[in-house]
Amino acid sequence: MAEPHESYTDRKPYMTPANKAKALTASLISLFLFLIPVPYQGQWTIGIGIFAEALENAFYDYLAPFMTGVLILSVLATFIVKILPAPIRGNMSPFLQELLDVKAAWIVFRVLGAAFAIMTLYEIGPEVVWSPVSGGTVLYDLVPVLTTWFLVAGFLMPLLLQFGLMEFIGTMVRAVMRPVFKLPGRSSIDAMASWMGSGTVGVLLTTQQYESGFYSKREASVIATNFSVASIAFSLVVISFIEMEHMFLQFYFTVIVAGLITAIICPRLPPLNRKSEEYYEPVGKQISEAVPEGISRLQFAVNNAVKRASEVKSAGQVVINGTRNVIDIWLGLIPLVMALGTVALMIAEFTPIFNYLSYPLVPILELMQIPEAADAAPAMLVGFADMFLPAVLGSGIESELTRFVIAALSMTQLIYMSEVGILLLRSRIPLSLLDLVIIFIQRTVISLPIIVAMAHLLFF
Repeated sequence: MAEPHESYTDRKPYMTPANKAKALTASLISLFLFLIPVPYQGQWTIGIGIFAEALENAFYDYLAPFMTGVLILSVLATFIVKILPAPIRGNMSPFLQELLDVKAAWIVFRVLGAAFAIMTLYEIGPEVVWSPVSGGTVLYDLVPVLTTWFLVAGFLMPLLLQFGLMEFIGTMVRAVMRPVFKLPGRSSIDAMASWMGSGTVGVLLTTQQYESGFYSKREASVIATNFSVASIAFSLVVISFIEMEHMFLQFYFTVIVAGLITAIICPRLPPLNRKSEEYYEPVGKQISEAVPEGISRLQFAVNNAVKRASEVKSAGQVVINGTRNVIDIWLGLIPLVMALGTVALMIAEFTPIFNYLSYPLVPILELMQIPEAADAAPAMLVGFADMFLPAVLGSGIESELTRFVIAALSMTQLIYMSEVGILLLRSRIPLSLLDLVIIFIQRTVISLPIIVAMAHLLFF
């Protein structure tokens, strides 16, 4: 449990020059790596984005076969652990137990992920699996990005989480985040890391903060589904794909407005408002951002930051934590991305399911005076499968206004099963598949009229 507030006059043995220097140095590095936007090859990104993209470009030709091998390793290691006698499994480290001694459903997904990767890599079996619009998209487009982003972010994230920057910023902005979004101040960092870098990094941050006792079940659920926003870099890709680069500023402003309004309303509706305020049971509550009497907000923020940094005793432990992050993601998460992402894209590309589901949207879009409503409707729901599919379906629509609405809506829906959705289902954050479906629909219903109204003003 979190310790009670200390009085500002209490002796603080952790407020040493060495700990202050440690907190300041690591926090500055974290700012430049995770939160400060920098121009890179004509786009805005963050420091870890530059490293991740450089790795992806350098090793792209090897990433698909390498990760196929990792997926096969995940299956083999899981089966080996499963056939071990129970006493031996019980003596394994908690990290390996959690990673490899998994339930039957996760084993099935790991087997499917490895099978889909092999079929796609060698183009064997049914084409519906390895087609460029299904397994090919996941293995050659999505997996390389996630592999490099999570390699860099996994190793470097301890700098952001363990040296006081979260405590400092969280204390400073709590006065805004708590009344407006009903969230702790540190949640603003999740949004900033997503905005400048990657929505998946935001989800990873949220997951680790929840499992460390800094978010309640409700807060983690809200942050993961409302603040893991699509990055500026991806927004540029989408707006370029629909050939509307000249409208990027108007487009991103629309996304920000609709996203903020949705983030205020959605957490006040079920299922999010019914999530428990309890903290992750094994660790309990570890957060305290309320400023006690006798100390300024800035002083309290500095105290919290230095105290957090003082708990890091060795660089070796930071490296070990980062290595575990990467192994957990590569062996535990990427197989799910390959399995569920491929299935989601097969459903979206080779079945009429999303067309059928979108029929009720057509008269609503016509009422909103959206041109080519029948063609636009499926593009407004298919984002549940993958975040890039709405732009793909919408690119053939002639009306700029309609393409603008589709692209902006896809940025505000946030629940993409091929990426963010799988991350959330695998995490300990208490979100079910039904929860994600409901939240996706809520975000669509709330943000659509806002985006349409702004589009009509811009294209008047």
